[in-house]
Amino acid sequence: MTEDRVASVEALFVRAQEAHHEFEATELNGVYDDEWPRWYAEYAVENGLGRLVGHAIASDRLGQFLADSYAEFEVAEPKPSEPWPAYIAGRIAAEL
Repeated sequence: MTEDRVASVEALFVRAQEAHHEFEATELNGVYDDEWPRWYAEYAVENGLGRLVGHAIASDRLGQFLADSYAEFEVAEPKPSEPWPAYIAGRIAAEL
């Protein structure tokens, strides 16, 4: 995947992050969403992730990938220097 596509995937996940914060604040009344990987995956798929990466990605597969990747992000040593959206965009580019 080209750097432009990785940047586009990162931008998609920045938008997902913003939309999810709004979802938690309004729909969940500030309660933490334990099902956030599913929510992010559905958002990403519905908002063109497949077009950005050049192939379809099932939201259930992506949700599990996001959950696993976030768990690795949290315990990585040294801590990744980039924020979550950049980190996950790179992982998607390399692994999906």
